[in-house]
Amino acid sequence: MRKLQTPKWLQKVETWFHHHHTATYAIAAVFILLVSLLVGAVVFYKSPEPTQQSSTQSKPQPAPAVPVKYYSPLTGTEVADQAATTQAATAIMIENSPDARPQSGLKSAGVVFEAVAEGGITRFLALYQQEKPQLIGPVRSLRLYYVDWLAPFQASVAHVGGSKFALDEIRNGNYRDIDQFFNAGTYWRSTDRYAPHNVYTNFQRLDALNAAKGYTQSTVAGFTRKDPAPSQAPTAKSIAVTISGPSYNSSYTYDAATNSYARSQAGAPHTDREAGQITPSSVVVMNVAMTKVLEDGYREQITTTGEGKVTIFQDGVVTVGTWRKPNRNNQLSFVDQTGKAIELNRGQTWLTAIPNSGGAVSWQ
Repeated sequence: MRKLQTPKWLQKVETWFHHHHTATYAIAAVFILLVSLLVGAVVFYKSPEPTQQSSTQSKPQPAPAVPVKYYSPLTGTEVADQAATTQAATAIMIENSPDARPQSGLKSAGVVFEAVAEGGITRFLALYQQEKPQLIGPVRSLRLYYVDWLAPFQASVAHVGGSKFALDEIRNGNYRDIDQFFNAGTYWRSTDRYAPHNVYTNFQRLDALNAAKGYTQSTVAGFTRKDPAPSQAPTAKSIAVTISGPSYNSSYTYDAATNSYARSQAGAPHTDREAGQITPSSVVVMNVAMTKVLEDGYREQITTTGEGKVTIFQDGVVTVGTWRKPNRNNQLSFVDQTGKAIELNRGQTWLTAIPNSGGAVSWQ
């Protein structure tokens, strides 16, 4: 068999490699190194950027939003939303003669003003905004000084007539007058008491009347409020207030458990017929000038503007200072004996106007 011969060109290649194998290996090594560097550079410059998730995780998280709180301008207590702070306010004149007791609706009032109406008989101006009892009364007539106290609250006022000066003022177009004389359907006379101690109303009817008249919101200028801070060593645990005679003088007993004052009058607990004993968070006793004026007969007249002595009970302690009211439309303010503003506890506030002559307040 004939032996196959290697082509001459292949023989030349083999001869070249045989004589130059060292250089070949070096060239191959350099070539491989260059290719590796090139591939590494491409990989480096085309590395994927960090994902948005990892970037987000590396940033500090924002603090949770602080919940917005809203407070009743009448009582200072927290309410559900902004709309509740402008809810329509209503003031109601409530009788306090012995034949009118026990009253209905007083315990739910946010603010109550107490003063002598006639012949030593006291009467209440009760203001409502968020809490709306379904029975209020007995409703009685209005006096001018109560108009001075209710004006800053932008409240509609429920009453059964009034003194001449009071009616002249309340009917001048600057107030929300819902007098029973002109809105008889909003009120009724109960059969369990005799006239004039038996006129009642409720908020189902009052709200309907207010809405019909467009009294759907109020800009209430309330008192300056604070969070309760009960004293660990109460110094005013019992209070006695002299306003006129034994049937109308009042007293209070401090309850540390509720940080409130249980009210009594005429020597017995002062109760709301439907809700129990009245227990305000703050008791404010204002000394006022009181005289008689001739209107439709002689009437009591109280000086409500200017300033006078005030004694404030809250948190189990007492603060003596000054009440101030520049004019009818300005709200009452209170300062202590150093001139520092006195803030009132959130909750029901009971204000009693005692005459400079004959009125008194004491505590222990």
